[in-house]
Amino acid sequence: MTTQTVYIGSGAGFAGDRIDAGLPVVETLARRDGPRYLIFEVMGERTLAIAQRIKMRNPELGYSPYLEPYLRGVLKPAKDAGVRIVANLGNANPLGGARKTLEIAKELGIEGLRVAVVLGDDLLGFMTAEDVAGLPTIEGVTIQGKEIVAANAYLGARPVAEALTLGTDVVLVGRTTDAALVLGPLIHEFGWTEDDWDRLAAGTLAGHLLECGGQVTGGYFCDPGFKDVPGMDELGFPIGEIGADGSLVITKAENTGGLVTKATVTEQILYEMHDPAAYLTPDVALDVTGVTLADDGKDRVRVLGAKGHPPPEMLKVTVSADGGWLGEAELTYAGPNALARANLAADIVRKRLASRGVTDPVRVEIVGAGAAFDNDASDRQRGTNMPLDGEYRLRAAVRTDDKATAQYVNDEVLSLFCSGPAGGGGYRCSITGQVNTASVLVPRGPVEAQAKAEEVTA
Repeated sequence: MTTQTVYIGSGAGFAGDRIDAGLPVVETLARRDGPRYLIFEVMGERTLAIAQRIKMRNPELGYSPYLEPYLRGVLKPAKDAGVRIVANLGNANPLGGARKTLEIAKELGIEGLRVAVVLGDDLLGFMTAEDVAGLPTIEGVTIQGKEIVAANAYLGARPVAEALTLGTDVVLVGRTTDAALVLGPLIHEFGWTEDDWDRLAAGTLAGHLLECGGQVTGGYFCDPGFKDVPGMDELGFPIGEIGADGSLVITKAENTGGLVTKATVTEQILYEMHDPAAYLTPDVALDVTGVTLADDGKDRVRVLGAKGHPPPEMLKVTVSADGGWLGEAELTYAGPNALARANLAADIVRKRLASRGVTDPVRVEIVGAGAAFDNDASDRQRGTNMPLDGEYRLRAAVRTDDKATAQYVNDEVLSLFCSGPAGGGGYRCSITGQVNTASVLVPRGPVEAQAKAEEVTA
């Protein structure tokens, strides 16, 4: 008998999202009949690049640093309730993440937890760095002449569905599309075929609505006095109810704050939707131009009309390349005449860096006086009505291939304590290694031939 409804909830929409948001979702799912899943979507180009850096330093790491905080609170209640977890917490090292998950399960006294991983997104496993560097860049920084750290293709939902056929409780993936975390379970439960375009489109839209966690339940949507959202301190995360025919209702965890309305759902549908008629994924090209929304009760919105078309023949790849160093230093000026003192401090730093041969662009700005609208050259005209008496934070930042240059810029800000205007304080600085990212396209055949799911045992 075909499963009629699958329930899929979101526990996180980015790395660093609320750690405790997943538990109310699991508790709500536990009261539903039918297949139930909890997803964690925590990976972007930036987080994947950071994970690649970590893995380079320690091959045992490279999975999401949030894996343990997120899973520790939900692993046992999810297992007890039969809620399966699908997450891209694997980041650059799904195998390492799986081993860590099994370790956590043992500590929590969870018996029989089965964990699977999806592998094959790492192009450097079957392509050379030179081959990757030669691919044309479609967005992001140029990678020509840079050291390639990693290249990860966006896999689709089929390998996720394959991992679920192994009977596992947790599936950890590396770089898949965000929507694949939801579409994979739907393919597994409903048996949707590769050319069932409209249903695949509906499942992809469900994934798109759930992938950003609390954004569809009022987070980020909220704008006090204009778009008010109740209970933001206990924002409830979303749950999708998906039928075998592709029918979809978006709701949220019970007894939580936030709200689900046609307005919140509309905003999330349009989020990162470059072409509403062709939202491209490895599984389907989603067309939302005919989508309609209908209220289905309190905090329930029915989503109808998603259409699908065959996907592109190319897959998107995130290439991570060495990005040198980022140096940042900050100092605060407050009290009477603070803006004038901060401006003088900024002028001192600019002049000294220029006279001492620093050729890398250095962004020198005053946070609190229009800095958010400036550019890296700090030369955009800024009209401001900021009061002269206030609190202003001088910031100098440089991206450079030379770590010594980054240190020198920081030291110039530090020297303002005694060699600059009166009253500077609260100095903070950092120097961090950078990874730049770019997007390229590769033929899907060779990549998908490498994709596979396997169970990991302790």
